[in-house]
Amino acid sequence: MSVFTGAGVAIVTPFHEDFSINYEAFAELIEYQIANSTDAIIVMGTTGESATTTIEEHIDAIRFCVKTVNGRVPVVAGTGSNSTDTAIHLSVEAQECGADALLIVSPYYNKATQNGLYSHYKTIASSVKLPIILYNVPSRTGCNILPETVVRLCRDVENIVGVKEACGNISQIAKLFALADGKVDIYSGNDDQIVPILSMGGKGVISVLSNVAPRETHDICQLYFDGKVKESAALQLKAIPLVDALFCEVNPIPVKKGVELMGIAAGTLRMPLSEIEPAHEEILRRAMADFGCKIK
Repeated sequence: MSVFTGAGVAIVTPFHEDFSINYEAFAELIEYQIANSTDAIIVMGTTGESATTTIEEHIDAIRFCVKTVNGRVPVVAGTGSNSTDTAIHLSVEAQECGADALLIVSPYYNKATQNGLYSHYKTIASSVKLPIILYNVPSRTGCNILPETVVRLCRDVENIVGVKEACGNISQIAKLFALADGKVDIYSGNDDQIVPILSMGGKGVISVLSNVAPRETHDICQLYFDGKVKESAALQLKAIPLVDALFCEVNPIPVKKGVELMGIAAGTLRMPLSEIEPAHEEILRRAMADFGCKIK
């Protein structure tokens, strides 16, 4: 059984002006997501600025999210690291916090070989009982988990169940589907590729777009699952200008501004990320308005 099907939000982490986590705003955002049909919440991923949180903050944010969600939707905790030992520590802690599953990005900067990736993930998986979704995003990590390695891990390791595929290469993803033969749960990691990946048998999306358009992102998936492919594709295409605006600067710079435009105190970004350029903010504002997002 899949960890979830549909649209899981890669949720932002709101901060106060002093850069501490704003748990009041975090709770508000979680409630907004659940009220608007989000199918899962992915906490402390890239969009959650996990790279600039301390280990203690990272674990506290997972614990808070699990407690706030209270079983209403699955909580998937980001616990990846370029250090296998650190990833094990975070994964064990997330399991103890009550997370439903783990999302583990490939080790960045180290640029492991495919054999190294296999050993890395197998070692982490042996430390926990939770289902694990691999996260392949070579544009950030400098490391591409090849389809053969994904399939090998899912076949050899019982609790490695799927992959968030954000390589952007639809040909590589098609090869993954062909090799997987239905044995790998594949989620789109790019909001502009949801329907193409669903069309090959994907389970859904782990989404940045969902932060500002949770119901619509859910509907892209649900319409497809309901056999309304034309309507699903139309909504996917309608979202493209907003998706482009959400990535006009490096994620999560635009999406945090988008959450703020909705009236939720997303707060500042931790360095080295910087505030969105005024011209890009205007592009984002227009794209959100055109898509029908709430703006206050």
